[in-house]
Amino acid sequence: MKNPNEEQLRRRMRQYHRHHPWRLDNRLFVPHIYPDAKKLCWWDDVGFILNGYRVMVWWVHPRMKYADAIADLAWKEAGDPPPRDTDFFGEKQWKKVGRSRKKVISYLMRPISEIQQDYYAKLRTIETRMETGGIDLVVHPTLSVEILSWCRGISLCIPMEVRDKEGISALAAVARRLIKRETTLADEFPGYRYGREDWLAEAELRSQDKLAATLAHEAT
Repeated sequence: MKNPNEEQLRRRMRQYHRHHPWRLDNRLFVPHIYPDAKKLCWWDDVGFILNGYRVMVWWVHPRMKYADAIADLAWKEAGDPPPRDTDFFGEKQWKKVGRSRKKVISYLMRPISEIQQDYYAKLRTIETRMETGGIDLVVHPTLSVEILSWCRGISLCIPMEVRDKEGISALAAVARRLIKRETTLADEFPGYRYGREDWLAEAELRSQDKLAATLAHEAT
């Protein structure tokens, strides 16, 4: 028996696609650019059309889930952050817009309090310790699908390196085969696990990427 809610969403997906054309590059919706190749890849998005509706793939590498878990554990260990000042935006900056009227055009941000500085320094110390030694976690490939009013969304965690348009095309091809049930995660990545050993083995590559990002930021 068909699910009426799902059928309605499918109709809305097709209607949305008909009335909101997608700009495609080689039959793919590619929302990002790839100016500089990195040693390691973390996440990306890509879309394509299947059976008259849009499919949007939200991909993360297993190392991204591992890094997110480190951040979550660090926040948990650090505890709740100190409360912010009630007037967080600070002093209003005004501009005249007439003889007797004025409007707010910006805010003069207040400096972070010493208590908050201490808290975030503590948080960063915890994160650095966990990043250096790793955590007890194993990440496996995962796939989840949801039907939205404008697309079918795929949240995909698989070990691919997406550095350019060729990489994003390969990712889209795998996602297409998975959603059409022409293959499975077990067939594509048999026995794959990402854990502490993998995280530590990539430490130097992460450092190189961070250094390159810092130098690029300083050059701008």
